[in-house]
Amino acid sequence: MKAGLQFLASERVKQATVRNDWQPKLGDKFIRRPRIKAHPLRRVLGIPALFSAGYGNVGSSIYYALGIIVLVAMGATPIVLAVAGILFIFTALTYAEGTAMYPEAGGSASFARHGFNDSVGFISGWALMLSYIVTIAISAFVIPPYLGYFWPLLKESAAIGTAVSMGIIFFLMIINVIGVRETSFVNVTAAVFDLLVQLLIICLGFLVLFNFDFLVNNIKFYWPSWENLFLGVALAAIAYTGVETMSQMAEETKRPATRVPRALILMIITVLVLFSGVSTVGLSAMTPQELAGSWATDPVAGIAHAISMAITPQEMAATLSSGTEVVIVLTWIFTGLRDLLPVLVAVLAASILFIAANAGLMGISRLAFSLGRYKLIPPVLGRVHQRFKTPYISIIIFSAVALAILVPGFFAPRAFLELGALYAFGSLLSFVLAHASIMSLRIKNPDLPRPFRLRWNIRFRQRELPVTAILGLVGTAIVWLVVIFTQPYSRWVGFGWMAVGLVIYVIFRWRRKLYSNKIAAAQTSSTESQR
Repeated sequence: MKAGLQFLASERVKQATVRNDWQPKLGDKFIRRPRIKAHPLRRVLGIPALFSAGYGNVGSSIYYALGIIVLVAMGATPIVLAVAGILFIFTALTYAEGTAMYPEAGGSASFARHGFNDSVGFISGWALMLSYIVTIAISAFVIPPYLGYFWPLLKESAAIGTAVSMGIIFFLMIINVIGVRETSFVNVTAAVFDLLVQLLIICLGFLVLFNFDFLVNNIKFYWPSWENLFLGVALAAIAYTGVETMSQMAEETKRPATRVPRALILMIITVLVLFSGVSTVGLSAMTPQELAGSWATDPVAGIAHAISMAITPQEMAATLSSGTEVVIVLTWIFTGLRDLLPVLVAVLAASILFIAANAGLMGISRLAFSLGRYKLIPPVLGRVHQRFKTPYISIIIFSAVALAILVPGFFAPRAFLELGALYAFGSLLSFVLAHASIMSLRIKNPDLPRPFRLRWNIRFRQRELPVTAILGLVGTAIVWLVVIFTQPYSRWVGFGWMAVGLVIYVIFRWRRKLYSNKIAAAQTSSTESQR
């Protein structure tokens, strides 16, 4: 009897709350439910921290992306980067709207889960996991060539370089299992210092290397085939990392609805300026064949070397027509920067790439936490070590996968290019699903609050669909298909990775009876609504 009265009271509360006229009646009994913390991660980050984290990935990709792209696109490298930059703008804007709507860890996986269902959310998250793993591998792979400035054998021997790269990943695995945390101050400082060095390279390059006729001749004479042109656009996707990283950190950001979009827009401007400047200077310094040859794995080092050899201090002094004292000062400054630049690039590149590899490993932990929270992956991957309090199983497993995909570096001359194509497979797939999810949310939930709403919409069945998301979906889908059809290694490894993940996902969900639970929950909800 008592239970029945409590049930009737609770039903009156539900029905009257909908009418907004409910008042407590005598005898109504309330049971206080425990409050659930909506955001388990502390919101402490602002725009500078977000930008530095995103730029940390972009800054690292500059040190290898140019080499991978020029291997395929050759003279069309600046054109390819410009086209990919347009797709990057569309993608960043899509992430801005999605992250403002759902400021939670997960990025494109979160958008897909809300826009479609858990299965699509898992597919996006698992593809993103592959991108993080390749980021770790490729960042570690190009550290030895840059350190080859001090120890030439690291650059000249593929076997030694690959062994050192694998040692770096193993070391990062150990320190992440133990729980040695990265310092945000170090990351911000390194990002700012790297940004200044990149701007210095662009300024010095335009001062002593830029030659418009030589640049145009390189573009015309080394123009690639149509297949390589499209493949170059696909590979250029690795140049524009950082979008997903910033979205993943939304749950730790103060006022993410406004700050994440602003940080993303700032990222767009910075990335486009840097890559257009560095690629232009690179093809003004040497031919694409030279850049894709001895400097493929360390292209920025090649540009720094070209700057240091471009002009002597005497020639610099002769070109300046100012007063004697000004000539002496400018010559002294230029000589110092010119001589210091190759050493600076070697040290800074190794440091930034090491931080990027470590950030990729930590990003996997954050993504695994997000997928595990919504029961998309087995909880064993998020199991925390009793002593070190770190998700040691996921760290060890995904580090082992990163080590495995570096094995071809010992014997395959195309290993560097194949790593880039494999990264493009995962990142482009997650971008495609991100665009599709935003459009799906516009159709399914048009009245959902959108603190950052994309403009330039077209109407479809009484719904407004953003033009940038449509163009981004079509563009990223096309270049993803190009990767699939032209790159056998990335096709088989990429689809193999996705197949293994889907098998794990289906078995896990079936054993946990999550599908039947969803059906039961839907039936319960339907029964309550009928009452």
